[in-house]
Amino acid sequence: MPKPRPLYRFYERRLAADLDPRRLPKHVGVLVDGNRRWAKQFGASTADGHKAGAQKIVEFLGWCRELDIEVVTLYILSTENLKRPAAELEPLLEIISDLMDTLSETGICRVQPVGALEMLPPRLAACLADLTERTADNAGPHLNIAVGYGGRQEIVDAVREVLTEALDAGADVRELAQQLSVEHISEHLYTRGQPDPDLLIRTSGEQRLSGFLMWQSAYSEYYFCEALWPDFRRVDFLRALRDYASRQRRFGG
Repeated sequence: MPKPRPLYRFYERRLAADLDPRRLPKHVGVLVDGNRRWAKQFGASTADGHKAGAQKIVEFLGWCRELDIEVVTLYILSTENLKRPAAELEPLLEIISDLMDTLSETGICRVQPVGALEMLPPRLAACLADLTERTADNAGPHLNIAVGYGGRQEIVDAVREVLTEALDAGADVRELAQQLSVEHISEHLYTRGQPDPDLLIRTSGEQRLSGFLMWQSAYSEYYFCEALWPDFRRVDFLRALRDYASRQRRFGG
């Protein structure tokens, strides 16, 4: 039975009031999963599901701004998704382009694309580059929008950059192999210079990371939510934050 609206609002306000700002994550990553299943249950098209998911992204960023979440990384489109049939992929790419326009118009965040941008259609890659420039002076949160992203590909690209820079500088490869460190890789990731994610959320009930931030999430806390992404509510986010705040984080153990 649905919770009466006034009681629901009271519950949401209570959840928010009970959160200790000192225990909130600085960096939240989200696998925005479930758009297609959401559409299917209403007999709607896959494109309709992705449109609803895009609208939820804008709403979610508003919640993050209210709570002073500094960095948000959203997994929008994987490298595997780029192999989908054109009939499904092309409308999705158009929806992502429309989302970029909305983020620019609202000024709700600073945008940084993370992924193998060279694998994207040129028009979308140019749109992302333009959005990065247009939102550079916006207030937070800082949004990493993972488009054409793959965790394994990110690590390969980081290692490739390390090797290329070393060879360009005339370094000996054998010597580089002896000196290669975790810091070398971290300094060449798509998210270089940013804090690693404190909390990773996946919607839709799936309990896997699908290659999302594989390197950066070594010590992240995970939260899996049954709600499909278009149905993800502010109260669901607050519950995730409450759960995170209650955990005793352990780094390396």
